[in-house]
Amino acid sequence: MRAHWHGASNLICAKTYSRFNESVIVARNSIHLLRTKINHTMGQEIQHQLFSEEDFSLFQQRLCDETSLLGQMFSQSRFINNGYVGGLELEACLIDASMCPAPFNSVFLRHLGDSNVVPELAAFNFEINVEPQPLSGRGINKLQTELENTWSRCQSTSADMGGDVIAIGVLPSLNDEALNLENMSESTRYRALNEQVLSIRNGRPITLAISGHDNLNSSHHDVMLESAATSFQIHLQVPPDKGVRLYNAALIASAPLLAMSANSAYVFGRDLWDESRIPLFEQSIDVGQGNKRVTFGNGYVEDSLLSCFEENLQHYPVLLPDLLDEPPRSLAHLRLHNGTVWRWNRPLIGFDQHRRAHLRIENRVVPAGPTMDDMLANAAFFWGLTYSLANQDIAPETLLGFEQARTNFYQTAQHSLGSEIVWLDGETHDARRLLVDNLLSMVEIGLESLNIDSSDIDHYMNILFERADKGQNGARWQRNWVAKYGPDMNSLSRVYLEMQKSGQPVASWKL
Repeated sequence: MRAHWHGASNLICAKTYSRFNESVIVARNSIHLLRTKINHTMGQEIQHQLFSEEDFSLFQQRLCDETSLLGQMFSQSRFINNGYVGGLELEACLIDASMCPAPFNSVFLRHLGDSNVVPELAAFNFEINVEPQPLSGRGINKLQTELENTWSRCQSTSADMGGDVIAIGVLPSLNDEALNLENMSESTRYRALNEQVLSIRNGRPITLAISGHDNLNSSHHDVMLESAATSFQIHLQVPPDKGVRLYNAALIASAPLLAMSANSAYVFGRDLWDESRIPLFEQSIDVGQGNKRVTFGNGYVEDSLLSCFEENLQHYPVLLPDLLDEPPRSLAHLRLHNGTVWRWNRPLIGFDQHRRAHLRIENRVVPAGPTMDDMLANAAFFWGLTYSLANQDIAPETLLGFEQARTNFYQTAQHSLGSEIVWLDGETHDARRLLVDNLLSMVEIGLESLNIDSSDIDHYMNILFERADKGQNGARWQRNWVAKYGPDMNSLSRVYLEMQKSGQPVASWKL
């Protein structure tokens, strides 16, 4: 029955594209994409789509030079210390009245007119960037307020176009056929990335194979599979002398964070992992050789975050050799190359308005949704737990081996709150019990140590505790809904959107 319905859903969704809004479709042909230089999932825009052997050679040399320069910056401690600063990026989906993806982000962005909202890989996706805030006082509340205000404008703009916006790890009503080059955003970078990935693969298709409650096998001759996954990316600007401890702590924190936040149970109508976005993204950017471009990593960092950039240079072939007219001190080529290695926790080099460099960690583990409160609670969980772990007297990476941290991560991607997690005491714990009895207290202590406003701590901790106590994150709610009403992915998406608009945290959602 499931396979039969899935085929019917593909037909329904294909037909709805033409009904989104005919005036918008006509406008799309005459409006050019805002060419904003952006820094999001796929990185900043580039100037060229096709490259020569000389381009690769020159880029590699500049990458070597800039990696050497970065080494000098680390050895000379040339990074500013602004304390702990948080930032957010939310990827989301444009949908039509039938709950199918609406591939018109160029028109949507033009009408919205907000430079902090930018295109993503698919023309039915976009990303909201939020101005960073110090992680103290009411900083988290300010991040949420800006995100909510921008989201409200996105809702209004999409409504004017006859559609809506939704934040969810993988849109249940999305079908495989929608992931094609016709629905790729109008970006030189995306076209170039697609050509380079397929060139390295010698034209072999990208294969998606995920085994969960159901099995999914799909094959694509482009990188559009990646656009099925939408994330809520959490940034942490770190004091330079705390970078190693915080990065390793982020790796360890990722498993319980994923257990709490999973929200991607269905892909193309198949019931897979609680957070199916993890294998989906890892397989969708598979170049077919060497180290995986999307990865949990190969080990803890020992002496300096520089080692991640040296690993980029030594073990990851250049994908986008766009030669940039910027001075070496801007590290433009190093940063562009780093943008094509998608670690689930990725170290970043940023610059302020005075061109002073800083270090930050980008956590890419968390899916979009279910609500603003849920997402900011997930961010608070990450910041609080990472801070607590990094400031323990005994470094937690000496207590929990890297391989076990990685095993924990993929276990929670599959089973989230139903997982078993091996923790720092070497014992195996039920994820919910570990969270309720231990980790949520560590989160709270971390937030208090950061001097987050006490009322905000209470607000987010209540959301997190209820979710862990009831055992209901977004993925669990989706599965419970399907168990009661059947595998109607369009209806699931519609009810999910209604619940999202209610603003009530997912732990309180009813069936």
